[in-house]
Amino acid sequence: MTIASRSRRAAPQAQTDELELTILMPCLNEAETIGICVWKAMRYLAGAGIAGEVLVADNGSTDGSQTIAEGLGARVVPVAERGYGAALQGGIAAARGRFIIMGDADDSYDFTALDGFVEKLRGGADLVMGNRFAGGIEKGAMPFLHRWLGNPVLSFIGRLFFSTGTRDFHCGLRGFRAEPIRALGLRTTGMEFASEMVVRSALSGLAIEEVPTTLKPDGRSRPPHLKTWRDGWRHLKFLLMYNPRWLFFIPGTMLAGLGILLAAALFVGPLQVTGDLSLDFNSFVAACFMVVTGTQLVTFGALSRHYAARTGMLPATPGADWLQRNLSTDRLALGGGLALACGLALFGYAVADWASLGFGPLADPAIPRVVTLGLTLAVIGLQLFFSAFLLGVLEIPLSRGRGQTPAP
Repeated sequence: MTIASRSRRAAPQAQTDELELTILMPCLNEAETIGICVWKAMRYLAGAGIAGEVLVADNGSTDGSQTIAEGLGARVVPVAERGYGAALQGGIAAARGRFIIMGDADDSYDFTALDGFVEKLRGGADLVMGNRFAGGIEKGAMPFLHRWLGNPVLSFIGRLFFSTGTRDFHCGLRGFRAEPIRALGLRTTGMEFASEMVVRSALSGLAIEEVPTTLKPDGRSRPPHLKTWRDGWRHLKFLLMYNPRWLFFIPGTMLAGLGILLAAALFVGPLQVTGDLSLDFNSFVAACFMVVTGTQLVTFGALSRHYAARTGMLPATPGADWLQRNLSTDRLALGGGLALACGLALFGYAVADWASLGFGPLADPAIPRVVTLGLTLAVIGLQLFFSAFLLGVLEIPLSRGRGQTPAP
């Protein structure tokens, strides 16, 4: 029996209204490998006795990939918007299966070995990730930088930021329940879609599990669509934007806290560290810069977390709820005004002291520190004041969407 005849015999199952499983493959000019991938997927469905379909989300192939896939019994849906994420979003929307297992159409994953995914999904998991590091990576299957730097580092950041046990954030073979994933409203269109699915699932409290997965060299003669540095940066950028705590709050708090401690120690005079090392006025200035920068980062974190919670980008947490109750344009502007007033008062005191000397040489060595502290508070006050109005600008479309007039 030929590959085509076997596949066509299994294909009528894909025409039923209710299916258990959709095997989804994004495709862009994969004529060299799409045939073997579809055949393996069809073989798995038939051998496992699963009512399912093979769905190819075609992203505009010009090499006849669509014809090959359809000839082997797959259903092909065209997706006009280019990008890995866009193709998968189109495929997920069109899938008829209660479960979806997605995998690349380059023959790097074995579509005949999907039992682990199906078992986990039947057991209640919402998202089942393949783990290539646990299952085995054949020689030449993954570039050196991806295997030893990119994937481990990004997966570690993902686990740290989002408290998930996923060891391989970017495995292209994964299974999930269709409805919970559709409900997430995934938006990214590029390679970072792989990160978005895991991050949004973790933030929404979905059950995430892993199964070992093998990876072998793909069967294509052309380079992959993935670009190491471009797509690595897009993954990292996504992880950072979805976690204001690690992007803004933690570095800002550490920077401001260290700056405040150092500035407080140096305000009264030099600090002798060792016999040959002492910190004086220049270190005090540097500490003030740290406080300014750290305060700005914390402010950015508060604004972004507040906005993310209001728009539904990130789920509500006790901290986010507190920000929504207490952070407002009026309060932030008031805080900025008070800091500015204190700073100007200190600066005015220093100028008055200098004027009493006829603007001659300063007799009091503390005056330069007073000037620097006053300017630091003034700058922080201005930052907070204008950040308050940025918050007000961000609130305008949200208030209009609820049919309300934004508070002054």
